[in-house]
Amino acid sequence: MSSLRMTSDLRRQLILGAAKRCFARHGYTGTTTKSVAAAAAISEALLFKHFPSKAALYAEILSDECEADPAFMELLEREPSTAAMVEMIRGMVQHFLHIADGPDQEEAQRLRLMATSHLDDGEFARLLYAKIETLIGAVFVASLERAVAAGDARPFSGDPLNLFWFAHHTLMTAALTRLSATPCLAYGRAGDLERQLCEFLLRGIGLNDAAIASHLGRDQAAGADKTAIAESA
Repeated sequence: MSSLRMTSDLRRQLILGAAKRCFARHGYTGTTTKSVAAAAAISEALLFKHFPSKAALYAEILSDECEADPAFMELLEREPSTAAMVEMIRGMVQHFLHIADGPDQEEAQRLRLMATSHLDDGEFARLLYAKIETLIGAVFVASLERAVAAGDARPFSGDPLNLFWFAHHTLMTAALTRLSATPCLAYGRAGDLERQLCEFLLRGIGLNDAAIASHLGRDQAAGADKTAIAESA
């Protein structure tokens, strides 16, 4: 029984992997359960035993890809603060800058799927943005409020969550330039780019230079090898 269960779980993962590639290449509308089955080297009937519809398969991909890693969950459990805000942005920068470097290319496939969704019906992008907001929104806003109260950031007007989305979209666009075999744009030294992006985004969010110099310098020194993933994506 245990062997059969493992085989079933492995089959599901193979189907999901094939589906991610198909959706990234053809978009939601252009992908069919038949094409996913062919990419997974199985029959369409076998695919339906694991996923009853294309919509169910799509939803499973969303759930799978939005699952946060332990470092990110640790960040979300921290007390909201200026330091938490800086670490959140630094983690996002590190994540997006290294999407194209992953050996399995799963993150790159997700980014392609996200870009394709914007040009197609937008369903995947809407679902993913909603998931990211659920995970990060409250922590981001609370940390920004604490930063303002501490004198580390200027007061904000309008929807504070927009500041998070501006940062997210800036990083997503930068990551897109690195997806092709030959990068579309050479930004220069990776270390310099990481620092520049962090400073640019934190200033845009409203942090002052003194807070950035204090927290960003300390966080980068203490956690240079620690990666927190925001959703991503």
